[in-house]
Amino acid sequence: MPGQFEALPGGGAAVALDDVEISIIRSLAVQLLELIGPGPAEDASDDPLAELFAEGPSEPPSDPVLRRLFPDAYGDPEGSPRPAEAEEERAHSAEFRRYTENDLRAGKRENALAVIRALDALASDSDSASSGDGGAVLKLSEAESRQWLGALNDLRLAIGSRLEITDEDDTDLLYRLPDEDPRKPMVMAYLWLGGLQETLVTTLLP
Repeated sequence: MPGQFEALPGGGAAVALDDVEISIIRSLAVQLLELIGPGPAEDASDDPLAELFAEGPSEPPSDPVLRRLFPDAYGDPEGSPRPAEAEEERAHSAEFRRYTENDLRAGKRENALAVIRALDALASDSDSASSGDGGAVLKLSEAESRQWLGALNDLRLAIGSRLEITDEDDTDLLYRLPDEDPRKPMVMAYLWLGGLQETLVTTLLP
């Protein structure tokens, strides 16, 4: 069914996408890549052991979207800890971020790249089944499905941050936005990606 992932026999998932949907997802994935930033520099060390212990940033990103994608590991965002507790939490979060954020960024980059590569392959794969409306049927292995799931989640987090969505009540309000609201296109993309994400999760359930 168009707009919904369905499980494939033997594992993996498939979804029919039209040309507009393909263009939207690809554009969003490219923007996500640009937001996350480039990978290791070309002149980075060739020593894998050095790369393993390379330190990342210790402070949270200034961009609110990146803060949503790479949140602090310690501390309750809803709570108000005492000053001494807050200082300890910041220290633990900084230490954790220093040794994990580089890997997290690399993983998110790979997921976004997997989405772009899969969509680009649709244009050149003569064996892709036509959806009948100018698009194609995207078929993913189980491993690719998991990468797509990660990327879809990151895209929704990014858009949700821009829309200042913090809880389920905020999501409910989105359905009632008037058509003339300038946020409407972003809201529609957020809700649509949520539907894709939900059906993709279903295909991965045992």
